[in-house]
Amino acid sequence: MKSVSIITVNFNQHQVNIGFLNSIKANPSTNYKIEVIFVDNGSLQQHEQEYRIIFPELIYIRSDKNLGFAGGNNLGINYATGDYLLLLNNDTEITPDFIDKMVDELEQNPEIGLLSPLILYFSQPNTIQYAGFTEMNYLTCRNKGIGSMEINTGQFDKDSRETGFCHGAAMMCRRSDLQNAGLMADEFFLYYEELDWCEKFKKSGKKIWFTGKAKIYHKESISVGKESAVKTYFMTRNRLLFIRRNTSALNTFLFSIYYIFIASSKQIITYSLKGRNDLIKWVIKGLLWNFTNKINSKNLGIKI
Repeated sequence: MKSVSIITVNFNQHQVNIGFLNSIKANPSTNYKIEVIFVDNGSLQQHEQEYRIIFPELIYIRSDKNLGFAGGNNLGINYATGDYLLLLNNDTEITPDFIDKMVDELEQNPEIGLLSPLILYFSQPNTIQYAGFTEMNYLTCRNKGIGSMEINTGQFDKDSRETGFCHGAAMMCRRSDLQNAGLMADEFFLYYEELDWCEKFKKSGKKIWFTGKAKIYHKESISVGKESAVKTYFMTRNRLLFIRRNTSALNTFLFSIYYIFIASSKQIITYSLKGRNDLIKWVIKGLLWNFTNKINSKNLGIKI
C-alpha cells in the first residue's frame, strides 16, 4: 500500500492545532497509509501529549528555534517516509476523501509536480480563497488569484488544470519529484517560498496544478496580522528576493527600479497617510536586505 506523509508546522497556535488534528482524524484515507508529521517550530509551550491523545501515531518534531515556514516544512520533509507528501497549514481543516482525491489526481497525470486543492475560508465557508493563480508578470511581480472572493456554487468542483502557482496552505507532490526539484529555500523564512518552490518544480520539468475535486477550509490571518511588522518586512524583502532568484539580471534590474521608486514608495506614502509610520522602517529594511545579502542558490535535496 502506498503512503502519504502529511506535514504541518506550528508556531504558538495550540487551539488551531487541535482543530487540525481532529480534522485529519475525522477524514482518514481509505486507500493510503497516512503518517502525520507535526513540526513544533520554536513554540513557547509544548503540548505533545495533548496532541497524541487525538492522534497517537503522531510524529512530533521539536525545533528549539523558529525556522520559518520554509525551514519548518523542510525539517518535516526530512522525516517523511511517504510516497506522497502533503504540506498542510495547521490552520486548515480537510474534508471527506480529500487525501484520496489529491493522490488520485497525481496518479492520473504524471506531468503534475505540485498540486493544490480548492481553498475556502473557514469563517466564510461559501467564499473561495483560491482556485488557482494566473501566471506571474515578472516585471512587476504581480499575478491574480482565480476565483478569489467568489461565492462557491460548485463552479470549480470538476475543474482540474494547470495553474500559475500552488497555494502554500495545501500542496501535494510525489516524493520522487521532490528529490529532483529540491526543498524550499530557507532564506525566504516567510512568504513567497511556495512561489519559489513552484518555480523549482517547473525548472525540473513538472507542471503546477489545481484541482477543484478536493477542498479544504482555511482559517486565514491567524498566523500573522494583516498589517504587522513581520508581514511588512518579509513581504517587502521576499518579493524582490523571488525576482532575484527566478529571473535574469536585466529583469531584476528593471523590476528593482519599479519596486523601489514606484511600488515601495507608494507603500510608504500609504502607511504615512494611515498613521502607520511604525511600518515604514520595515519596508526600508526589507529593501536593504536584498542589497546586503547574496542569493543562496544551492538546490537543497532530501536526506534519504
